[in-house]
Amino acid sequence: MKKMLIFVAIVSLVAGSLFAEEAILIDFGKLAADIHVAVSPDDQDSTPNHNRATMMDYSRVRFGGSFTEEQKKVMRTSLAIANWEVLLASSSRTVTNMVLSYTKEADSKQWGKVMGVRVHFPLESYNSWALIAPPFEIPAFEPQANVSDDGTIEANQEGGNGITGPSRFEDGYGVVKNVGTIKSIAVNVYGLNFPHALSTVYIDSFGVKRSSFMGYLTFDGWGELRWDNPSYVQEVRNRDLRLYPLYPASTPFIKFAGFEIKRDAAKDGGDFISYFKDVKIIYDKAVLDTDRDLDDEALWNIILDRENARKSWEMERFGQNQVLRYLDAQKQARENDFTPTETK
Repeated sequence: MKKMLIFVAIVSLVAGSLFAEEAILIDFGKLAADIHVAVSPDDQDSTPNHNRATMMDYSRVRFGGSFTEEQKKVMRTSLAIANWEVLLASSSRTVTNMVLSYTKEADSKQWGKVMGVRVHFPLESYNSWALIAPPFEIPAFEPQANVSDDGTIEANQEGGNGITGPSRFEDGYGVVKNVGTIKSIAVNVYGLNFPHALSTVYIDSFGVKRSSFMGYLTFDGWGELRWDNPSYVQEVRNRDLRLYPLYPASTPFIKFAGFEIKRDAAKDGGDFISYFKDVKIIYDKAVLDTDRDLDDEALWNIILDRENARKSWEMERFGQNQVLRYLDAQKQARENDFTPTETK
């Protein structure tokens, strides 16, 4: 009986130590453009257009081999704020609405760099929504890298492989690992009395996209909108305690997938403006940090092989979209005006 009481006490202590772990899922202040990457072989501009810490190279994607080396050098992108997309509901995708919906950097007196968002909703009275999404699905396991001023990416061998070591997109760049049950999500957002609803969208380690309703933007100035998990059980004795194999199960994670803005048909359409500083989460750890006798992953490489395959699939999917956009940009008309017809 005494051993049983000791066991229950240990389980309660361990479970209690999981509570109230807080992390920044994404901080838009870290995504300011700080380097210039050429958008074409003859680009001579020097204005920053990409974020060094989140640069990705998609020139090696299997999409044909007819590109020149100069073209491959510009096949790079990043999570720089201006690169984020505003995706409208299918019923709202008119040319005008899409052209007038975009993101850009904004200078806040309180926070510094933040993400500004403009969405042009239809003027007609019907429901609509807009998804503010990153330019590519943020990779959960990306090795540390050194990025030069021109956007060239070189692997940092001392930084780990992103699986057994820290990932490049952790610490405020869109990924949090070792996430069990999420207790709360908080967003620092600037309201301008718009009656629209805000939701935070994220993807879990099973690839499932989830959306959490944060509240309405009917306030003025900076405020924190918060979602509290109604299914979260605070009291340990009321939890369903289970044991799961520790290896080779991948460490659970979540990654940021964007914001969703919903406009009700009864509300006014047209331009919507808002600003975002960061997204924070409070969560239970999935696995406790312990000093284990054996390094399982170094011996078996099961997680490394599995996540490398997942990363290759993610990179191929996002890279194909980026290559198509690059090709379309290269085909765009570049004339400033028509050449006057000579008269005799």
